[in-house]
Amino acid sequence: MKLVQSLFMISLVLLISGCIREDRYPITDEECGPDDPVRGLDASDCIPLR
Repeated sequence: MKLVQSLFMISLVLLISGCIREDRYPITDEECGPDDPVRGLDASDCIPLR
């Protein structure tokens, strides 16, 4: 049962993340400027959790 729930949650996160617009902040929906420092961030810039 936990496997089904985990697969469902992973699928849901992937679907939602595919709908995020890259020119706006996802929580506040404010527009990102061309010189905004977050535009250059990538997942590889984040510290991995252990």
